[in-house]
Amino acid sequence: MRGRFLVSIALFIAAASPASAHPHVWINGQESVVFSPAGEIVAIRHVWVFDEMYSAFVTEGAGKKGALLTKADLAPLAKSNVEDLAEFDYFTHAKVKGVKLEFLEPTDYSLEERPDKLVELRFTMPLKQPIAPKIFSFQVYDPTYFVAFELDKQNPVSFVNAPKGCSTNIAGAKKLADDESKKLTESFFSGLSPGSDFGVKLASSVVVACP
Repeated sequence: MRGRFLVSIALFIAAASPASAHPHVWINGQESVVFSPAGEIVAIRHVWVFDEMYSAFVTEGAGKKGALLTKADLAPLAKSNVEDLAEFDYFTHAKVKGVKLEFLEPTDYSLEERPDKLVELRFTMPLKQPIAPKIFSFQVYDPTYFVAFELDKQNPVSFVNAPKGCSTNIAGAKKLADDESKKLTESFFSGLSPGSDFGVKLASSVVVACP
Protein backbone atom coordinates (compact mmCIF):
# COMPACT_ATOMS: atom_id res chain seq x y z
CA MET A 1 0.00 0.00 0.00
CA ARG A 2 1.43 3.38 -0.95
CA GLY A 3 2.10 5.94 1.76
CA ARG A 4 0.61 9.39 2.16
CA PHE A 5 2.80 10.90 -0.58
CA LEU A 6 1.71 14.53 -0.26
CA VAL A 7 -1.82 13.54 0.70
CA SER A 8 -3.83 10.36 0.67
CA ILE A 9 -3.32 8.76 -2.74
CA ALA A 10 -6.58 6.94 -2.31
CA LEU A 11 -8.45 10.23 -2.07
CA PHE A 12 -6.71 11.58 -5.14
CA ILE A 13 -7.58 8.52 -7.21
CA ALA A 14 -11.18 8.77 -6.08
CA ALA A 15 -11.27 12.39 -7.21
CA ALA A 16 -9.75 11.56 -10.60
CA SER A 17 -11.59 10.11 -13.55
CA PRO A 18 -12.36 6.42 -12.97
CA ALA A 19 -11.09 5.66 -16.44
CA SER A 20 -7.71 7.32 -15.95
CA ALA A 21 -4.67 5.08 -16.04
CA HIS A 22 -1.06 5.37 -14.91
CA PRO A 23 0.56 7.75 -14.42
CA HIS A 24 -1.67 9.78 -12.10
CA VAL A 25 0.83 12.45 -11.07
CA TRP A 26 3.39 14.33 -13.18
CA ILE A 27 6.58 15.92 -11.87
CA ASN A 28 8.97 18.35 -13.56
CA GLY A 29 12.38 17.83 -11.98
CA GLN A 30 15.53 19.87 -11.59
CA GLU A 31 18.46 17.88 -10.21
CA SER A 32 21.68 19.14 -8.65
CA VAL A 33 24.80 17.04 -8.13
CA VAL A 34 26.56 18.26 -4.98
CA PHE A 35 30.35 18.02 -4.58
CA SER A 36 32.49 18.26 -1.45
CA PRO A 37 35.49 20.64 -1.17
CA ALA A 38 37.64 17.59 -1.95
CA GLY A 39 35.86 17.17 -5.28
CA GLU A 40 33.85 14.07 -4.39
CA ILE A 41 30.14 13.66 -5.09
CA VAL A 42 28.29 13.74 -1.79
CA ALA A 43 24.60 14.24 -2.61
CA ILE A 44 21.81 14.72 -5.12
CA ARG A 45 19.50 17.67 -4.51
CA HIS A 46 15.96 17.49 -5.89
CA VAL A 47 13.55 20.24 -6.89
CA TRP A 48 10.26 18.66 -7.98
CA VAL A 49 7.31 20.67 -9.27
CA PHE A 50 3.96 18.87 -9.33
CA ASP A 51 1.35 19.16 -12.04
CA GLU A 52 -1.54 21.61 -11.83
CA MET A 53 -4.23 19.09 -10.91
CA TYR A 54 -2.29 17.45 -8.12
CA SER A 55 -1.07 20.79 -6.78
CA ALA A 56 -4.66 22.02 -6.58
CA PHE A 57 -5.70 18.84 -4.81
CA VAL A 58 -2.92 19.27 -2.22
CA THR A 59 -3.69 22.92 -1.46
CA GLU A 60 -7.50 22.86 -1.63
CA GLY A 61 -9.02 24.19 1.57
CA ALA A 62 -5.65 24.78 3.23
CA GLY A 63 -4.36 28.11 4.49
CA LYS A 64 -5.96 31.53 4.24
CA LYS A 65 -8.05 32.31 1.20
CA GLY A 66 -5.95 33.95 -1.50
CA ALA A 67 -2.67 33.38 0.35
CA LEU A 68 0.02 31.03 -0.88
CA LEU A 69 0.95 28.14 1.39
CA THR A 70 4.42 28.65 2.84
CA LYS A 71 7.14 26.20 3.85
CA ALA A 72 6.02 26.63 7.45
CA ASP A 73 2.41 25.85 6.53
CA LEU A 74 3.42 22.67 4.75
CA ALA A 75 6.29 21.55 7.01
CA PRO A 76 4.39 18.59 8.54
CA LEU A 77 3.35 17.42 5.09
CA ALA A 78 6.89 17.77 3.75
CA LYS A 79 8.14 15.55 6.56
CA SER A 80 5.56 12.84 5.91
CA ASN A 81 6.26 13.00 2.16
CA VAL A 82 9.93 12.19 2.40
CA GLU A 83 9.35 9.57 5.09
CA ASP A 84 6.85 7.77 2.88
CA LEU A 85 9.23 7.83 -0.09
CA ALA A 86 11.65 5.55 1.77
CA GLU A 87 9.64 2.56 0.54
CA PHE A 88 10.55 3.54 -3.03
CA ASP A 89 14.19 4.52 -2.40
CA TYR A 90 13.08 8.16 -2.61
CA PHE A 91 12.71 7.69 -6.37
CA THR A 92 16.51 8.21 -6.49
CA HIS A 93 18.70 5.55 -8.10
CA ALA A 94 22.46 6.04 -8.57
CA LYS A 95 25.27 3.82 -9.81
CA VAL A 96 29.03 3.78 -10.32
CA LYS A 97 30.38 1.21 -12.76
CA GLY A 98 27.05 -0.60 -12.60
CA VAL A 99 27.07 -0.89 -8.80
CA LYS A 100 24.07 0.61 -7.02
CA LEU A 101 24.92 3.30 -4.47
CA GLU A 102 23.29 3.72 -1.08
CA PHE A 103 21.89 6.95 0.32
CA LEU A 104 21.34 8.25 3.82
CA GLU A 105 17.99 9.67 4.90
CA PRO A 106 16.94 12.89 3.13
CA THR A 107 17.75 16.31 4.55
CA ASP A 108 16.77 19.94 3.90
CA TYR A 109 13.26 18.99 2.83
CA SER A 110 10.58 21.60 2.23
CA LEU A 111 7.26 21.94 0.45
CA GLU A 112 5.65 25.18 -0.66
CA GLU A 113 3.15 26.66 -3.08
CA ARG A 114 4.69 28.78 -5.83
CA PRO A 115 3.19 32.01 -7.22
CA ASP A 116 1.93 30.00 -10.21
CA LYS A 117 -0.02 27.80 -7.73
CA LEU A 118 2.10 24.73 -8.38
CA VAL A 119 3.48 22.83 -5.40
CA GLU A 120 7.25 22.40 -5.17
CA LEU A 121 9.06 19.77 -3.12
CA ARG A 122 12.76 20.19 -2.35
CA PHE A 123 15.05 17.75 -0.55
CA THR A 124 18.63 16.50 -0.55
CA MET A 125 19.74 12.86 -0.73
CA PRO A 126 23.23 12.46 0.84
CA LEU A 127 25.28 9.52 -0.37
CA LYS A 128 26.23 7.03 2.33
CA GLN A 129 29.82 7.26 1.13
CA PRO A 130 31.31 10.12 -0.94
CA ILE A 131 32.53 8.93 -4.30
CA ALA A 132 35.12 10.04 -6.82
CA PRO A 133 33.23 11.51 -9.79
CA LYS A 134 34.94 9.66 -12.61
CA ILE A 135 31.75 8.20 -14.04
CA PHE A 136 28.60 8.56 -11.97
CA SER A 137 25.06 7.97 -13.21
CA PHE A 138 21.63 8.40 -11.70
CA GLN A 139 17.94 8.18 -12.56
CA VAL A 140 14.88 9.65 -10.89
CA TYR A 141 11.72 7.59 -11.31
CA ASP A 142 8.83 5.85 -9.57
CA PRO A 143 9.20 2.06 -9.96
CA THR A 144 5.40 1.70 -10.07
CA TYR A 145 4.98 4.53 -12.62
CA PHE A 146 2.19 6.03 -10.53
CA VAL A 147 4.27 9.22 -10.71
CA ALA A 148 5.81 10.24 -14.04
CA PHE A 149 9.02 12.28 -14.03
CA GLU A 150 10.32 14.62 -16.71
CA LEU A 151 13.54 16.58 -16.37
CA ASP A 152 13.15 20.33 -16.76
CA LYS A 153 13.85 21.36 -20.35
CA GLN A 154 15.75 24.56 -19.50
CA ASN A 155 17.70 23.49 -16.42
CA PRO A 156 17.56 19.71 -15.98
CA VAL A 157 20.85 19.12 -14.13
CA SER A 158 23.30 21.45 -12.43
CA PHE A 159 26.46 21.15 -10.34
CA VAL A 160 27.20 22.53 -6.87
CA ASN A 161 30.93 23.10 -6.13
CA ALA A 162 31.99 20.85 -9.03
CA PRO A 163 35.66 20.61 -10.04
CA LYS A 164 36.63 22.10 -13.39
CA GLY A 165 35.97 19.92 -16.40
CA CYS A 166 32.93 18.03 -15.11
CA SER A 167 30.13 17.47 -17.59
CA THR A 168 26.76 15.79 -17.89
CA ASN A 169 25.11 13.73 -20.57
CA ILE A 170 21.38 13.03 -20.45
CA ALA A 171 19.92 10.04 -22.24
CA GLY A 172 16.23 10.66 -22.71
CA ALA A 173 13.63 8.11 -21.76
CA LYS A 174 12.71 5.62 -24.45
CA LYS A 175 9.24 6.16 -25.85
CA LEU A 176 6.89 3.22 -25.80
CA ALA A 177 5.42 1.97 -29.03
CA ASP A 178 1.71 2.64 -29.54
CA ASP A 179 0.78 -0.97 -28.83
CA GLU A 180 2.79 -0.89 -25.59
CA SER A 181 1.17 2.36 -24.46
CA LYS A 182 -2.29 0.88 -24.92
CA LYS A 183 -1.40 -1.85 -22.44
CA LEU A 184 -0.79 0.62 -19.61
CA THR A 185 -4.19 0.16 -18.00
CA GLU A 186 -4.90 0.00 -14.29
CA SER A 187 -5.41 -3.75 -14.59
CA PHE A 188 -1.93 -4.05 -16.11
CA PHE A 189 -0.30 -2.26 -13.18
CA SER A 190 -2.37 -4.05 -10.55
CA GLY A 191 -1.15 -7.32 -12.04
CA LEU A 192 2.55 -6.49 -11.66
CA SER A 193 4.37 -8.56 -9.09
CA PRO A 194 5.64 -6.89 -5.90
CA GLY A 195 9.02 -5.29 -6.49
CA SER A 196 8.47 -4.83 -10.21
CA ASP A 197 10.62 -2.00 -11.55
CA PHE A 198 8.48 -0.89 -14.47
CA GLY A 199 9.31 2.81 -14.12
CA VAL A 200 12.95 2.35 -15.10
CA LYS A 201 11.83 1.64 -18.67
CA LEU A 202 10.59 5.22 -18.99
CA ALA A 203 13.29 7.03 -17.02
CA SER A 204 15.93 9.40 -18.34
CA SER A 205 19.50 8.63 -17.33
CA VAL A 206 22.01 11.28 -16.23
CA VAL A 207 25.73 10.51 -16.55
CA VAL A 208 28.27 12.73 -14.78
CA ALA A 209 31.90 12.57 -15.88
CA CYS A 210 34.84 14.42 -14.35
CA PRO A 211 38.57 14.40 -15.21
